[in-house]
Amino acid sequence: MPYPQIDPPVQPAGYTFSIWGLIYAWLTASAIYGVWKRRFDGHWDKVRSPLIGSLAIGTPWLWIAGNSAIWATITIFAMAAFAVMAMFRTPNQDRWWLRAPVAIYAGWLTAASFVSLGSTAAGYGVLFDSMGWAYAAIVMTLIVALTVLWHRPSAVEFGITIVWALIGIIAANITANPTVALIASAGILVVGTQTWRGYRAAT
Repeated sequence: MPYPQIDPPVQPAGYTFSIWGLIYAWLTASAIYGVWKRRFDGHWDKVRSPLIGSLAIGTPWLWIAGNSAIWATITIFAMAAFAVMAMFRTPNQDRWWLRAPVAIYAGWLTAASFVSLGSTAAGYGVLFDSMGWAYAAIVMTLIVALTVLWHRPSAVEFGITIVWALIGIIAANITANPTVALIASAGILVVGTQTWRGYRAAT
């Protein structure tokens, strides 16, 4: 990129990316359970198509990211869109076997999409610098997350994952960029409140 982004303020602290281990372990367990117990379940079938679409795009994503930041951003948004679609299609049954792992996957991809957008746009000098894009990306993440939670309040794992990403942004910026950390903190309050309301409604 014309303006290389080394540890951009929009990027969460490195330890937060360990959530991929949880995501893939849980999705693998979900897939095994689905084949074993829900092979011909129509409700599960509605989830499978968009989820497979997201994972298929994600398979070569690291290679894409290593060759083109722009295409990496485009493809991760596609992954997120398919994942959110899959989450919306999850039935009320089998919450821990299906909705929870898909919701965490969708939540992390939603946050990661805007992190990618912010770092790529800043890297090409589009509109703002890296600080401006950190603010914009956080706000856009919150808008999408709140919209998703408004329409699917029972997907509390989605909200929790967004909060996890925001905690990572705070950790990465608390000293160097306190304003970014402050905005992320406000985001946690807003998303956390909506997530808690969804949890209370579901129980």
